Amino acid sequence: MVFDKRGIMTRKGRADRRLDLIAAAHRAIIRYGTEGVHLNHVAEEAGLTSGAVLYHYPRLGELLVDAHHAGMERFYEQRLKRINGMRDPAEKLVVTIRSGLPHGPDDPDVRLLNELGGAAARNRMYALLLTTLYDRQVSLYQSILDTGAALGTFTLTGDALVIARNLVALEDAYGYRITARHPVIGPEEAVELILAYARIATGNPLKANNPLKTSH
Repeated sequence: MVFDKRGIMTRKGRADRRLDLIAAAHRAIIRYGTEGVHLNHVAEEAGLTSGAVLYHYPRLGELLVDAHHAGMERFYEQRLKRINGMRDPAEKLVVTIRSGLPHGPDDPDVRLLNELGGAAARNRMYALLLTTLYDRQVSLYQSILDTGAALGTFTLTGDALVIARNLVALEDAYGYRITARHPVIGPEEAVELILAYARIATGNPLKANNPLKTSH
């Protein structure tokens, strides 16, 4: 926490505490499930009382939505930052495919998405979060495909939007298999499986060298 000379928590301190609570809610969701997590679970993860949690988030539902949204940043905002500055559409496409998959079966961000997907049918806000993420991911792929086609790097076999939607669907499907601990599908195998489709769809060899260095 950060306090001023009068002992009052400053705006920066409140912001930091909210970030801590979002991280705690993230852990609690993974542990108890989106629909099984309660206020006391978040408080326990944060090392605070339930009242202290409510001081910053009077509604638990708002905190859970913020936790889910924060977990999603990796799958759009951070991917977009990762490819900014790259000029080769083929490199952008390979990096984007790699960065959309779990690091392994215990990847916390992907497990959070899986929890969100299970609850989306019963919660309109969660459904909206997932729909928004899907649409943004599709737009990211479509932009790369359209740019590659305009530059002559890709010779698309179909509409860029359709290919983009299929790429996101493959990400989701193989990501789930990884977190479900499929014995022969890990992150590298999933990359190659998705690239096999992408090579056909783009007419580009899309070399999968230099795996991304990722932090857990």
